Amino acid sequence: MTKLNIVYFSLGSNLGDKLYHLQQAVFLLNKNIGNVIAVSHVYESPAWGFEGADFLNACIGITSEKAPNDILSSILDIETKMGRIRNEEEGYQPRIIDIDILYYGQEQLQLDHLVIPHPNLHLRNFVLKPLADIAPQFYHPKLLKDTRNLLQECKDKSVLKKILKPLYKSREELFAQLHFMAIEGNIGAGKTTLATKIATDFNAKLVLERFADNPFLPKFYENQSRYALPLEMSFLADRYQQFTDDTSQLDLFKSFMISDYDSFKSLIFAKITLQEEEFNLYRKIFGFMYKEVIKPKIYIFLYQDTSRLIKNIKKRGRTYEQNIAPDYLNKINKGYFDFLKSYPERNSLIIDISSLDFVEDPKDYEFILEQIQKYAVGL
Repeated sequence: MTKLNIVYFSLGSNLGDKLYHLQQAVFLLNKNIGNVIAVSHVYESPAWGFEGADFLNACIGITSEKAPNDILSSILDIETKMGRIRNEEEGYQPRIIDIDILYYGQEQLQLDHLVIPHPNLHLRNFVLKPLADIAPQFYHPKLLKDTRNLLQECKDKSVLKKILKPLYKSREELFAQLHFMAIEGNIGAGKTTLATKIATDFNAKLVLERFADNPFLPKFYENQSRYALPLEMSFLADRYQQFTDDTSQLDLFKSFMISDYDSFKSLIFAKITLQEEEFNLYRKIFGFMYKEVIKPKIYIFLYQDTSRLIKNIKKRGRTYEQNIAPDYLNKINKGYFDFLKSYPERNSLIIDISSLDFVEDPKDYEFILEQIQKYAVGL
């Protein structure tokens, strides 16, 4: 039976979006090495051993069955994937990410390319401080002192600043702190498909718009001017009722909520379809209702160009959608962008998926998840 070891790592970054780089490293270590069981606070510290921008540093603990050499190989692959470029110059250099193995259980290992415990960990305040967050009583197998004692005796007195924003063990944990995400987009953009995939993969309560039974929708596509107002009013009533019902009922077994629409879409579509007097009345009614609904922490808009939207609409084969005019889709896209510009206080993320196929290509799906992850880390 393979032994499960606790491995402690030090993470550092002083280039680019440093907090995001640390978070990405945690997720990649979790994916490639083992289960992340502990994450320290993040600390800002001056560059150590060279002149450069301040670092962000953290420590994590992982349970892993991998051997030390295999872990080192995975670390080098992760650093390369994240864009770290190693040069042949001696000394310390700025870096997108730096991952070091501090401890591998109580093992002691002395190789040309790998020494465990890390030979300098007891000399560095930016390592010991975050390590003390997650392993204060872990004993150094060679120095026979725990992390707290090593920190007290450390001669490096660099001043560290604790960063308020945390790191998360997994994407599910990161998404969970958002509580509620809304995926929006034009007709045929793929919002329902994406929301469903994310809900399945990350244990979310899925809130889907119910519209297929709306009796006015097929009639609207045949005669827009006649059926626009009853259609938009019925949508408003249905969305308000469903949205308040679904979002107010928490599921204790789910980590967060995700929907394939936001209640604000009612106003976006109404502005396109209604006459000015009708829209002014509609907007007053909408305003009363909108005050009562839960707002998403992140509003994600999936953009697809019109030609791609038409292909998607044809492919899914809903009879009443087949004659939707490209001009109508263009107006909807414009309506969404006008909305996003008009409400800058909302946490809105636009992802252009015109050249992506996140259903068939896992890399495209991963790209979208990384965009959401990067945005969420910065909140």
